[in-house]
Amino acid sequence: MSSPADLVAAVDVGTGSARAGVFDRAGRLLGRAEAPIETRTDIGGQSQQCSEAIWSACGAALTDARAEAGAGPARIAGLAFDATCSLVLRDRAGAPLAAGPHGDDRSDTISWYDHRARAEAAVCTASGHPVLDDLGGAMSPEMQIPKLMWLKRHLPATWSRLGTAFDLTDFLAWRATGTPARSLCTLACKWGYRSHLRPGRPADFLDAMDLADLPARAGLPAEGTAPGTDLGPLLPEAATALGLAPETRVATGLIDAHAGALGVLGHLAGTPEMAQDLVLVAGTSSCLMALATERRLVPGLWGPQLGVILPGLWLTEGGQSVSGALLDHLLRLHGEVPTPELHARVIVRIGALRAGEPDLAPRLNVLPDFHGNRSPLADPDALGVISGLAFDASFDGVCRLYWRTSVALALGLRHILDTFDAAGFGTRALHVTGGHVRNPLLMELYADATGRTIVEPAAPDAVLLGSAMAAATAARLHPSLEAAARAMHQGGQRREPRGASRYARDWAVFRTMLRHRAEIDAMTAPGGHGVSEYD
Repeated sequence: MSSPADLVAAVDVGTGSARAGVFDRAGRLLGRAEAPIETRTDIGGQSQQCSEAIWSACGAALTDARAEAGAGPARIAGLAFDATCSLVLRDRAGAPLAAGPHGDDRSDTISWYDHRARAEAAVCTASGHPVLDDLGGAMSPEMQIPKLMWLKRHLPATWSRLGTAFDLTDFLAWRATGTPARSLCTLACKWGYRSHLRPGRPADFLDAMDLADLPARAGLPAEGTAPGTDLGPLLPEAATALGLAPETRVATGLIDAHAGALGVLGHLAGTPEMAQDLVLVAGTSSCLMALATERRLVPGLWGPQLGVILPGLWLTEGGQSVSGALLDHLLRLHGEVPTPELHARVIVRIGALRAGEPDLAPRLNVLPDFHGNRSPLADPDALGVISGLAFDASFDGVCRLYWRTSVALALGLRHILDTFDAAGFGTRALHVTGGHVRNPLLMELYADATGRTIVEPAAPDAVLLGSAMAAATAARLHPSLEAAARAMHQGGQRREPRGASRYARDWAVFRTMLRHRAEIDAMTAPGGHGVSEYD
């Protein structure tokens, strides 16, 4: 006698790995596994991945997660994917299409953080089109329209072969079911769709950007599909690849950070606390999100977009283009391989240094915008700044720089939170999920340097939990996505800020450095000039 299909599976595809989880209908994680994903970085920092390798990693992670949960394929009633906003290119036959001048069709996916389309994003911003109202007033090179503009401008032969283009989340759903549907979450947040209007696709904007042929070439629908919608069962070949039964229902997915927001904040829908609780999904980069019942236009913040996480709610988001990746980068600059064990060793040593020197390295200050400032400045060309370097290449010197960079990341988060609060959100608590919850240094600073209450979700992986909620909705284990969010929420532990006044000087220095960077940029820009004592 076969077991009932009473569980769901979720797959979260991040920058470096695919994670899979198996959950029961109450939201308890029964098994989790991950499989690595490789990235190809070419000259100029262009980054690509292989969508077929990503698909294989999803299958490997799912198989191992089921094994840990002790769940046979027949028990998985529903499946949902979330992923980074990488861009997958396919030709008219559905085969992979090279995403760069390297010509290697296996590398068909432009990584989400790839900034090759900065010039195209600037053209979009300069247009002043109303679509920018939903994007904080500026187009980011991390979004899909400028990336596709770049493709058409720089690789016309590839453009002529383009048969479809997907956000990675939607590619995985297509690979699983064959459906061409696209998530409202991906279309509104990364493709310029205006989810509060009908039609949502900004045809006049695409025309102005010389992309009138994009909908046909990329296979774009007129409208998006709400997260949690049942897209149908698995294709037989997909069921084999993923180790699941063909009867498994597949849900419309979400962007990875947005799945985390659903997993953490979804249960607050319709409550007074909703607009005052924000979520920080923090890993390689950091994404800060708020849900509200009304539309609030905030310069420098992405959104608001309607219904991209839950029906009837507006999403506003900000973030840091690099956060965890910046700490990795600093370790690499000192010749270290940034493993979890090394991060742990650095954090322990920082604790020892602070015990003897509570005000550690006060003259060492950092602006963390090494990959641009996503918000609230909306400046993809912003650069990082380090002030106060000494002639010190020792391990303790690395630890001091790691500490001060961590402080800078927390202050950058405060900068974004203050922008939210100035727009009327009034942050009551900040829910943190993602890889940073395993970094006690960052968790301490997120409370103390921002002066906000931090809530660490009890769910071991809130991003996977959010996708599991979508899967449970598609599988009819819960009657709606809102009901799934309430039934599967796992609670959390609060952490109150302590001694935020200790960072008042650092906050003042941070704002001064922002001002001075702007002054220097004005002097060094083409046509810029300044007066020095040597003139």
